[in-house]
Amino acid sequence: MARRPDLILASASPRRLALLNQIGIEPEHLVPAHVDETPEKGELPRKLASRLADLKALTAQHKARSAGFGQGALVLAADTVVAVGRRILPKAETMEEASDCLRLLSGRAHRVYTGLTLLTPAGLKRQRLVETRIRFKRLSTREMEAYLASAEWQGKAGGYAIQGIAGAFVVKLSGSYSGVVGLPLLETAQLLAGEGYPVHFNWLNQASLSGV
Repeated sequence: MARRPDLILASASPRRLALLNQIGIEPEHLVPAHVDETPEKGELPRKLASRLADLKALTAQHKARSAGFGQGALVLAADTVVAVGRRILPKAETMEEASDCLRLLSGRAHRVYTGLTLLTPAGLKRQRLVETRIRFKRLSTREMEAYLASAEWQGKAGGYAIQGIAGAFVVKLSGSYSGVVGLPLLETAQLLAGEGYPVHFNWLNQASLSGV
């Protein structure tokens, strides 16, 4: 039986790692890929998410190979972009940015695009783009101030984390919840399984351990 390839996750995000672990996958290597996330002139949100996922995957692959590992590995990368219409919201780093995002999202619908890229040992590139529509309730001044004080927004696309306190703002979600968190699990499992990665192997082990 051929040995399965190692898996490199091109991220240092604990959220993305936890999501992979949720479906029984433990990557052999975590290789953060720090790239310039500035949108190109006139770039649409969906194009930005796909481009950055590609760039992260290629950057992590280069870093791994330069460090002497990952030659025959799968490289998985993702990027999430929050947008209102064509307007791309920042990954909030200041309270002012987060406040601007909350005011824009309050009481209206927005979209979250998650680009997913898988580089294979054979030199192929597999891609997915997952779109999720979300509507926020109308936020009161008190709710906004309390959320800003929580600092949960720091470094989050659109200035919020749906898996945290901001989950209480969501009136409706259509699409991939895990994609909004940072890694769409359905599409991730499909991409890995399509390359022969034994996605379901640990599920069988967990069933045996639990006595199912």
